[in-house]
Amino acid sequence: MEYFDVVLVFLVIAFILVSLYKELMGAAFTFFIAVMVLGVSGILTPKEILSGFANEQIAVIIMLLLLGDAIRQTSVIEIFFARIFPRSSSYKGFLVRMMLWVGGFSAFLNNTPLVAVMMPYVHQWSKRNNISPSKLLIPLSYAAILGGCVTLIGTSTNLIVNGMVVDQTIIPNMKPLEMFDFFWVGFPLLVIGFVYLYFFSYKMLPDRKSAMDNFTDCDRKYLVEAEIRKNSKLIGLSIKEADLKSSHGLILVEICRGKHTFQVIDQEFVLRDGDQLRFAGDHTNIANLLSDSNGLTLPSVGMMSKLKRSQVVEIVISHNSTLISKEVKEIYFRGKYDSALLALHRNGERIVGKLDDVKLKAGDVLLLLAGENFMSRVQGEIDFYLISQVRELRKPEKYKIWLLFGGTLMAIFLAAIKLVPLFLGLLIVLGMINLLKVVNAKDLPKNIDYNLGVIIALSLALGTAMIKTGVAGMIANFVISVFLPFGRVSLLFGIYLITSLLAAYITNKAAVAILFPISLTAAKNLGLDPTPFALVVSFAAAANFITPIGYQTNLMVYGPGGYNFKDFFKIGWPLTLIYMVVTVAILSFMYFR
Repeated sequence: MEYFDVVLVFLVIAFILVSLYKELMGAAFTFFIAVMVLGVSGILTPKEILSGFANEQIAVIIMLLLLGDAIRQTSVIEIFFARIFPRSSSYKGFLVRMMLWVGGFSAFLNNTPLVAVMMPYVHQWSKRNNISPSKLLIPLSYAAILGGCVTLIGTSTNLIVNGMVVDQTIIPNMKPLEMFDFFWVGFPLLVIGFVYLYFFSYKMLPDRKSAMDNFTDCDRKYLVEAEIRKNSKLIGLSIKEADLKSSHGLILVEICRGKHTFQVIDQEFVLRDGDQLRFAGDHTNIANLLSDSNGLTLPSVGMMSKLKRSQVVEIVISHNSTLISKEVKEIYFRGKYDSALLALHRNGERIVGKLDDVKLKAGDVLLLLAGENFMSRVQGEIDFYLISQVRELRKPEKYKIWLLFGGTLMAIFLAAIKLVPLFLGLLIVLGMINLLKVVNAKDLPKNIDYNLGVIIALSLALGTAMIKTGVAGMIANFVISVFLPFGRVSLLFGIYLITSLLAAYITNKAAVAILFPISLTAAKNLGLDPTPFALVVSFAAAANFITPIGYQTNLMVYGPGGYNFKDFFKIGWPLTLIYMVVTVAILSFMYFR
């Protein structure tokens, strides 16, 4: 019977590897089938299967994801990024800023929303500066990965490993991993990774048109009017010095000053307070003007710019609309539709004069800033049709920002100094933001990644089966026999290499589930400190650079960057090799002396 159990566990592991590599089914369902087989065969008891769901680290991961989503909902990071990135003018300057901020944030926040928020800024900056986004999107993903490896909570992989440390029975009384146990390896490699990307990313990455480029090339060009307000940074600057195209991605068409209109504009033309500037540009760049911090305002928006929640939408005038032949100023968008006109597009036709005086035609496409009542007011509307929702805009109140960021950082700090458990601290923060209505409490449960929780819990059950049947010991002894003759350091190299390859071609969570019990069993059999054997699995699984499927942020930039597998391998394998050598060297120095 024992022989049958061993064979069955090996077959289950093989099934997991093949299913995930071939993408036969989702990761959660793959693990479900695997653990179900182990349960039906009697290798695992129902209690052992379900014990993983009571693991504290799963709850911590879910709470961190919820807080990350709450931060995303309040648009705090988006507002912050909008202020610090558009002004950067050189490739290296933008790259450094991007890596520093994304790497720093991802050490304490979920890196997936960080990359999602940052991607539009990368694309916009690339377009303005005639640099392919493919030169920046992989460094964006890598910066998030490098930053996530600095702390326990920087990536879910680290928390999964800690959950396995807490639940494991291989080495009694093994201490859980602490907040900054990862710092001594993660931070030096964060610096080394940044230096590597700074010097080699531009040369090694392709200069390729992305899928996003192909889409935006077909975007409609709108006419928008902006005004230079009092105390603007633009007052007194020439058109050349203001560099409006580079900073906003818009083409200056004409300038109105009083009763005079300047259509042929000299680059030495000096801007004044009250000048009205008419631009041509796509909807994304026009939407960015709403958060402009250099002194351009959209007169048509008025008090709607103060709304805490709004959205930018595109509408098209229908062929039988009652708005046809009406001037824009006659329609009164604010009172009738809870919206304000931002810009207008007329099928490539040049629009002359002020937007307020333009008479609408069938087929005109309008860009509107819409309030919360817009959707309810236009239901059943036949004068125009809604084309798309371009962007949602939020202006979070300051107390919400302080509560979210301050509360999260305080919970992390108190956990780091061992005053309050991280689980309890995060629970209190989530309770507070719900009580004070920082976010909509009904929306939060919709954003729970149930698949992730299931995968982690079932991974713990798989580890239990490997230990019970002795499979972990067999594989551990094989790994020891291959690598130990070259020394204890080579054993860490071997574990890192195997974990990294599995994580690159299946998933990092599956790699951790399989290699963690093997690594800890090897430490026990040799009578060594188990901590470096747990950490090496975590770093190898999380620091995944050589394939787009190895880590979620890699997959996020894969399509938009127009990349292929070779692009990741070309720039990723040297970084993976550096990461492996430095990780093993530091862990050996710290634990094997």
